[in-house]
Amino acid sequence: MPEDEKKFSKELIGRTVVSKSGRRFGEVGDIVFETRSGELIHLVLSNPTQYIQKLELEKDDAGSILIPFSSVLAIGDFLVVSEEDIV
Repeated sequence: MPEDEKKFSKELIGRTVVSKSGRRFGEVGDIVFETRSGELIHLVLSNPTQYIQKLELEKDDAGSILIPFSSVLAIGDFLVVSEEDIV
């Protein structure tokens, strides 16, 4: 990966999470990762929309919605996720 494609996790916090079709899910509140390998596991949503709250997705102990990082398709001004991979 070229140096200019690397992103620091703090750059992702607060970015809006959307589906491929542009449906807004909320914002990145935190990122869960495996400490040994550094593998990114989940995005923790903050300010979830009513749409995403209606889907029965995995939640953390605090009740925050978790989006599998494997469903992230693109990172730019928004984080684009594959809705098919999270439901």
